[in-house]
Amino acid sequence: MTNPPLEITTTRIFSAPPELVWRAWTDPAHITNWWGPTGFSTTIHKMDFVPGGEWNFVMHGPDGTDYVNRKTFLEISFLERIVMQHNGHPRHRMTVTFEPYEGGTLLTLHHLFADPTEYDIAIRQHGAIEGARETLNRFAEILAKI
Repeated sequence: MTNPPLEITTTRIFSAPPELVWRAWTDPAHITNWWGPTGFSTTIHKMDFVPGGEWNFVMHGPDGTDYVNRKTFLEISFLERIVMQHNGHPRHRMTVTFEPYEGGTLLTLHHLFADPTEYDIAIRQHGAIEGARETLNRFAEILAKI
C-alpha cells in the first residue's frame, strides 16, 4: 500500500536577483497586487513579518466569494526561506525558498498538508496546483514592473 500524497511543490525561475524577489514577496504593498490565482484580489489586515507573527488577509474571488486566511510565520531566514503555518482549512505548512540561479532566482513553494483529507480539500475544492501556478504567473508580472 502506498501512502497518500500530502505535498505540493511548485518551482519557478525568475530573471530577477533574490533581493528583488524577496522584497516583492514580503512587502505588503506588492503582495496585494499579485497574491492569489487569476482574477483574485487580496486585502491584508495584518502582516507582522517576524517569527511568531501573524498574517491575516482576505482573498476576494472573482465570483465575489471572500476567503479569510490566517497564517503564522514560523521561520524567516532573510533572502533564503520563509516558513508559515496556514491556520485554517486546508491546514498546511508552506515553505518558500529563494535560491540564486544563473543571475536570477529559483523560487520554490512547498505545501505540506496535515493529513490526506486536508490535501484533498486543497486539490479538489481549491484547485491548489493550478492556483499556485497562476499566483506565480501574477507574481512574475508584478516583478517585471518593480
